[in-house]
Amino acid sequence: MKKVIAIIVLFVGFAFSANAQKVKTVALEQTKGEFTQKKITLSEGTYIFEISNNNVGHNVGFVLAPKSDVKKHIKNAYVTKPVANNSKSTSNKVTLKKGEYVYFCPLNPTPQYTLVVE
Repeated sequence: MKKVIAIIVLFVGFAFSANAQKVKTVALEQTKGEFTQKKITLSEGTYIFEISNNNVGHNVGFVLAPKSDVKKHIKNAYVTKPVANNSKSTSNKVTLKKGEYVYFCPLNPTPQYTLVVE
């Protein structure tokens, strides 16, 4: 019985470990009126977006949407809380498929930048 429990615990541990390794962080920095990264290319996968507010002077946010329908925001990509001046905040996990996306901040506000998933 102890061996069975040990095998189950080991299997569950590997499953959590493998799942955790698949999530990558994309760090983006905002300054007054712009992101410093103008275009991003990623591979298909699951990501967390970390948004830095570099002395913008007020809260900033993050919007990610398919380029084909900019009004269809990917809500999991929103930061979990507004990013205060000179601080960072992250999104929830976002799984991205091949295609083109745009990202921008409506609070800063910034232009729309391109994110390509290959």
